[in-house]
Amino acid sequence: MTKVSNPMKPYLGTLTGVKDLASGIKLFQVVLDDATRECFDYAPGQFAFLSAFGVGEAPFGLASVPWRSEELEFAIMEVGTVTSALHRMEPGEIVGVRGPLGNCFPMDEFKGKHVVVLGGGIGGAPLRSVIQTILDRRADYGRLDILWAAREPSLLIFTDEYDEWRAAPDTALHLTVDLADGNWTGHVGLITQLLEKVSPSPENTIAIICGPPMMIKFTALTLLKLDFVPEQMIMTLEAKMKCGIGKCGRCNMGDRFVCIHGPVFTCTEVYDFLESVV
Repeated sequence: MTKVSNPMKPYLGTLTGVKDLASGIKLFQVVLDDATRECFDYAPGQFAFLSAFGVGEAPFGLASVPWRSEELEFAIMEVGTVTSALHRMEPGEIVGVRGPLGNCFPMDEFKGKHVVVLGGGIGGAPLRSVIQTILDRRADYGRLDILWAAREPSLLIFTDEYDEWRAAPDTALHLTVDLADGNWTGHVGLITQLLEKVSPSPENTIAIICGPPMMIKFTALTLLKLDFVPEQMIMTLEAKMKCGIGKCGRCNMGDRFVCIHGPVFTCTEVYDFLESVV
């Protein structure tokens, strides 16, 4: 993993693909210019800023892994000025990419362990890189349980990849939605309820969580009930970041900053922060 020489300077990239993932959510595929492509050395869990020129930039977790394709992939929900501008863009347009920033999931430390991935809504986007890493290097890891949740079926992301996930050896996909529609036949309820139903063993297991802060907090509490310890829980925090390099203070947790000390933390490291989430 290489640190960028100037973290405030965006690279130029071409938008090569845009596809619908879910209601109000699109997957953006970006190829950096030849001169800068080798400078962008990233790992699962890192994030980058994507720029819509003339409008602004916003941070997003990288949803891809570098060995599968030269394209950087970002799953983006339309929720504000920058994301709305990005959603209006078409393949062939130029965007700015600033990063990679932050730390990453210690995938080498997870080798030989069972992994439980818990993704809530758009928070599942950066966890896709974890899933792809394990599937591509399947013999290096133990059992993989994917618990995937959304408010309603139309908000489930990466649905076209579920068959690939299910077909992988020693891998199980568990889906749930808060509110079912007339076509939904799967589990209905919060991801914490699904977690209690699946009840993964904590023995030699790592749990990786991403979603809204409230979901992260109560998922961690449920894991504690299942006899996981905080050191076994890894989470990536989706905080409101502005600069990405710890200068503006928008993402501070006491004397630490999500953008430079994270976004990947153990539960032990952010226990006080989770306690403050109402």
